[in-house]
Formats: sequence, C-alpha cells, structure tokens
Amino acid sequence: MLLCAMETVKDVFAECRAQLKALYDAQEADAIALTVLKEITGQSSAYLKAFPEYQLPIEGQGKMKEVLQELSTGKPLQYILGHTEFYGLPFKVNPSVLIPRPETEELVEWVLSSGLPKDNINILDIGTGSGCIAISLKKNIPQANVWAIDISADALKTAKENAALNDVEVYFVKGDILNLTDNSQLATHNYNSIISNPPYVTPTDKILMHTNVTDFEPHTALFVPQDDPLLFYKAIADIAIEKLVKGGLLFFEINESYGSETVEMLRAKLFKSIELRKEMSGRDRMIKAVL
Repeated sequence: MLLCAMETVKDVFAECRAQLKALYDAQEADAIALTVLKEITGQSSAYLKAFPEYQLPIEGQGKMKEVLQELSTGKPLQYILGHTEFYGLPFKVNPSVLIPRPETEELVEWVLSSGLPKDNINILDIGTGSGCIAISLKKNIPQANVWAIDISADALKTAKENAALNDVEVYFVKGDILNLTDNSQLATHNYNSIISNPPYVTPTDKILMHTNVTDFEPHTALFVPQDDPLLFYKAIADIAIEKLVKGGLLFFEINESYGSETVEMLRAKLFKSIELRKEMSGRDRMIKAVL
C-alpha cells in the first residue's frame, strides 16, 4: 500500500481518514490519529488540535506510517501500541487478552459504589484477562484481598505485569471455571463480592461484530455456544452460591440480548435484589445480585 507523506498533524488526520475509511468512520479515524500522534510526539490533544501545521520529526513520520499499515489490516490500535488506559490506570494489552472497554469501567464503578466494606474484604474476579477489573478494584480499595482467575496462562502473565505496573498485589490463579477440580484454586475462604465479565458472544452476535474484534481478540474470552449462551453465567452463579458470604454481591457484565434470561437464571438460583442496569449508551449490560 502506497502511503502519502505525513509531515504535519493535518496530513496525518487526512491520511488516516483516507486509508481507514473501509474500517472506521471519519470521527473514529480522527480519534485514532490523535491517539497515535500523542504517543509519537508527546504533545497534548489540545496542542495537536491547535497547531495542525506542527511538523512531525522524520522518525515520527516513519512510525506513523508503520502504525497506519497495521491499522489497515484491522488490528486494534491498543494491540499495536501495546497499552491502553482503564479506569484512569495504565494497562499492557496484547492478543492474549481482551481490550478493556468503557462499559467495564462502568461495572467497576458500580462495584465501588455498592457499599462493600472497606476492611477485611475478599474479592474474586473471574475471567480476569488483562486484570483490569481486579487491579482497578485493588487500587481503589487497598485494604481488600483480591483474587483473580483465568484459564489462559498468557493472559495471567499479562495480568501479573499489569499488577506490577500499577503497584498492587493481586493473587492470580490459573483455572477453568467450567471444570474446577479443586476448590483450593479459589482459596479456602469466602468472598464479599464476585465480579465477572465472562465470554458471552454467540455465533449470531459474531456476524454483526467488527472484524478488529473477531479477527484479533482471543476467542476463548469471547465466544459461547449458540444453544447455551449463559454457559459461563450459570457456572459462575453456582460458584457464587458456594463461595460468597451471606449477603455477598455478584456482579456480571452481560450480553445485552440475554438480560432478562440472566435475571431469571439468578432468580431460579435464589439470588435476591437482582438489578439489571443499562450502560451509558442505553443497553442492558450489567447485573448485580445478592446471595
């Protein structure tokens, strides 16, 4: 692919729009361009917008071309840069983990505002991926003991790096929540809260998804069978029944198409005070339940 010269900020915005128009609309392309420009130049968003004729150094122009070539394949920007931000904290990301998303920040905010005790508290994050939920909770509730489980050794490696990056202690455990052979994998005590953003994308959903998700993000963290879309939710609810303290809180990020079904599943398992919550764009994406 032949790229035009990208000597100035204005050139970069124009070229990103042109080269990425098959993948992103103009607004998204501009946001991507701005993020990369900040990374390359070290300048603020305000500066880059105010001075469109600002000239990139030669090495910056070369880096911009390299990034744009990768973006044109559909590879997510966060994987190209190797990092992102979540709940105001830095996180390393790579194709072994899902890219943290704004709706998951809303889930973390809900957990933090739910009235959990600040002392002698145990929290479990199931399917931790990058560790974004567990690490953000530990950062904001320093007295909490936080455990995080994932089936992927590569994901856990990244999560451990992120815990070190954010200077928090989280206890990471490798395990398959669909086949826990030993409850000691989840520690020998109970939890005040269990949080999970498990796989929930069905084959039907996949058809409607952007290829930069389906082609690049880890499938084990995304997909469930069409005939059993609540597979992980049912397993996690059963774990919660056993491992939550009385009155403990279970939080899920959910597939918007199965909100009522997830509520009914939890009700059938005798959870109480079940609340289905919409995220910022108005979609049913979160559930809280009390044991």
